[in-house]
Amino acid sequence: MVTYPQAPGAAKRRPLSRTATVTRLAFIGMVLAVVAGGFAYLGGWLTPRALTPARFVDTFEQANGVHAGFRRNHAKGVGVSGFFESNGHGRRLSKAVVFQPGRVPVIGRFSLSGGQPHVADSADAVRGLGLHFSLPNGEAWRTAMVNLPVFPFKTPEAFYENLVASKPDPTTGKPDPAAMKAFLDRHPETAQVMGVIKNQPVASRFDNTSFYGLNAFRFINASGESTPVRWLLVPMQPFEAADDVPAARDKNYLFDGLIARIRRQPLRWHLILVVGQRGDPTHDATVAWPADRERVDVGTLTLGRLEAEETSAATNLNFDPLVLPPGIAPSDDPLLSARSAVYSRSFTRREGETKQPSAITAADVVRKGE
Repeated sequence: MVTYPQAPGAAKRRPLSRTATVTRLAFIGMVLAVVAGGFAYLGGWLTPRALTPARFVDTFEQANGVHAGFRRNHAKGVGVSGFFESNGHGRRLSKAVVFQPGRVPVIGRFSLSGGQPHVADSADAVRGLGLHFSLPNGEAWRTAMVNLPVFPFKTPEAFYENLVASKPDPTTGKPDPAAMKAFLDRHPETAQVMGVIKNQPVASRFDNTSFYGLNAFRFINASGESTPVRWLLVPMQPFEAADDVPAARDKNYLFDGLIARIRRQPLRWHLILVVGQRGDPTHDATVAWPADRERVDVGTLTLGRLEAEETSAATNLNFDPLVLPPGIAPSDDPLLSARSAVYSRSFTRREGETKQPSAITAADVVRKGE
């Protein structure tokens, strides 16, 4: 059995007090709006208001404008490619080919949340990493991860309520504190999660960031045994807190740093499976599993090539979390099917549009990587 230590900041922390929550409603509203920009979790089956994927994507377009050819969330990004090398330790949990010893090619995309493709980089922006593992016989595994250890919303309904409550006021540019207070009163689990997120140390760069899969899945091994699992990527690059580095002036400083570092040497992460036990919730992404759950290092992700959106194969990929190989199955988390539905709607819209230039161009990749 191979285990791996927890990611930085994984220890339990005291949740934000109720008083502190109320006094920081404006801050929470802005953060939740950013998180909402990273995930559009809503299926077409909600009643009675028929909150379809199309209506949900419409709401993001109303908030951010329509940027032709770009994703409606995580609009700013760059493509990467490399490989995953399995050490074989995942085979006892899953029969998926990706966990057999050996290498499989990977393409992916680093991004920042939100629907603005030219937004300035900031340390507190939610960072994303989408990955596509190309497996033998046409199989594939796709996962979209972020740098949040838990998600603020338990259900698609809660997510939509937050999107409405956190919509910026045209006068102030910030959410209405009264609307946010009403939302948090109805969803105390969100306030508690925000306390965890606020106390989580923020990495200084993309390359030393831990990325979390958030939702639980079911792993099925060759004997047919099913195990609840969550996963995360732990960087092999040394962690450095964002607070420990000078404020950057370049609006693309996170991406510029990624370009420069990947040019010098490939970037690497451990893929860690967190093994759940009986009673661990698989339907609620707001609840972290106990810190003593077994963690299994199943291999190393190596990313050695970076490309601008105009040339990357990842640009035309939909990182649907339900694209899974045999041996990995969805859990009962309602966010998964909803997330898949809205990703599909967003993908269909942008594929029918003429794309505009990205913030990070092919010339930037060459020039800033020198």
